Amino acid sequence: MNVTQDYVETGNVYHDGNISSNSSMGILNISRPMNTAINIITISILFITMISLGCTMEISKIKAHLLKPKGVAIALLAQFCIMPLTAFSLAKFLKMDSIKALTVLICGCCPGGNLSNIFSLIVKGDMNLSIVMTTCSSISALGFMPLLLYIFSQGFTGLENAVPYIGIITALVLTLVPSAIGILINHYKPNYSSTVKKAGLSMLIISSITLAILSSLAVKDVLWMIFMSDVLSVAALMPLIGFMLGYVMSVICRLNPQCSRTISMETGCQNIQLCTAILKVAFSPQVIGPMFLFPLLYITFQCTEALLLALCFRCYQTVKPQAADTRIQTFDEAQQEDVTVL
Repeated sequence: MNVTQDYVETGNVYHDGNISSNSSMGILNISRPMNTAINIITISILFITMISLGCTMEISKIKAHLLKPKGVAIALLAQFCIMPLTAFSLAKFLKMDSIKALTVLICGCCPGGNLSNIFSLIVKGDMNLSIVMTTCSSISALGFMPLLLYIFSQGFTGLENAVPYIGIITALVLTLVPSAIGILINHYKPNYSSTVKKAGLSMLIISSITLAILSSLAVKDVLWMIFMSDVLSVAALMPLIGFMLGYVMSVICRLNPQCSRTISMETGCQNIQLCTAILKVAFSPQVIGPMFLFPLLYITFQCTEALLLALCFRCYQTVKPQAADTRIQTFDEAQQEDVTVL
């Protein structure tokens, strides 16, 4: 993709006199074959992920939730308000430069990811709501994501005209096509859904490992840039804030605990595959630099924090019955004392 003048100016953020000439003054110079290979693998991962996600969706369950849309509406509000605002606030507070801020905004404005379905299962959430929310957020992102990026990019100097809206919309449309294919497979050929998901998981693992190796080789000279304190802070805080505020919003809206846990997981988990595809394909390596690896950093913290929250929930569930038994025992003892006194 040809780089416009706006992108070039944004990319100049990485020019630093302290960076050696071997690392191209902080600007990536990935060879064309390797860049093409990384782009193809990135798009393939997105396609595999979305078609597998589509195979988990049932049209009847989607209709059932759409007929009673309270939970879905609150979930979408949490997804497209909490995460973009969190991304914008953190980027502003940490005074991130233009390209870092844009990367964080794109990640924050992405729809929910399929990992949220797994974490919702671990915390005993509403799986139907989780899958429907992932579906609806992916469809809604077609309109919300470009709009939110336009609004929040106005708050950063140099980003007003630097957002690749066409590339983002194209990537979003490409996510809907494999999702639709997966839904059709699950609806008309449900016996094949399990096979597609298993094959998809195997291909996803292999392609993800390949992508990680190629990306590490491509950015080895400037890899340290994504481990700077501001980038690490955002990657750690964004999912945690999403999990917490998603749950708080659900409780305020008087949803039951099961739905609240589901919305919490859905809010904090972003579609990292989509984010990576946008950053890698919509921007040239000279512009985005090593920041196209930010989603991998984000997903590391996202999974770690989600698993810790799930562990806390499981521990709470273990302790809760014991606490209830203790209260019952205390109440019985008090009654016995009253009877003795009488």
